[in-house]
Amino acid sequence: MVADDGSDSRTAAVLSSIRKRTGLVVKHVWHEDDGFRKCTILNRSIERAEGEYLIFSDGDCIPRHDFVAVHQQFAERGYYLSGGYNKLPMQVSRQITLDDISAGDAFAPLWLRKNGLRVGRTMLRLYSRGRWASMLNATTTTRPTWNGHNASGWKTDLYRVNGFDERMRYGAEDCEMGDRLVNVGVKPKQIRFNAICVHLDHARGYVNAEDWKYNQQIRRSTRTTGCVRTMHGINAVSKAA
Repeated sequence: MVADDGSDSRTAAVLSSIRKRTGLVVKHVWHEDDGFRKCTILNRSIERAEGEYLIFSDGDCIPRHDFVAVHQQFAERGYYLSGGYNKLPMQVSRQITLDDISAGDAFAPLWLRKNGLRVGRTMLRLYSRGRWASMLNATTTTRPTWNGHNASGWKTDLYRVNGFDERMRYGAEDCEMGDRLVNVGVKPKQIRFNAICVHLDHARGYVNAEDWKYNQQIRRSTRTTGCVRTMHGINAVSKAA
């Protein structure tokens, strides 16, 4: 399912081509462009999703071949899964091709280093497997949160908190829903070293300080008051549809 926040007809054409080439059933959930409305289109997609368990990633991310299998493996009632990403610089992002993805090169540390990625601690995720990944998950100081680029949860739990808060623009809008999940009793499980994706760099014309400040106010209120259900979520979408 592709949640499309107002792109033009080129996206629909690409999805049509994917359907023909792969035989996959691809749902395209779209609304008109009216600024950054990711939360709204995600709520509409949650409504239309038929599965009991939903996996989320962003359009600027490339999932490793085992991404879905890993989320399926670690899914557990009473929890949501929190994955991470490897952020690539613009130089590397522009070089990755479909062939590089199919061959697995986009996740190969040596190939990425050869094409301009600097060595750093985040590259550990690209090497991690099995027990090594479990050890890194257990020892990381990064707190598990609901990350739009790499997270999953039960559809019933997302309905319990009424999905994403549609007042929020760019900036911690995904994490805020995760805060409400925690408030309602759904615990986060760390899988940042198991579920692997790489993040392509790109321009972000929708980022501004005012939205960040507003979003942080909402998130702060959610955490301090123990809010479990937004009044501006899935139900609001249903009534407007």
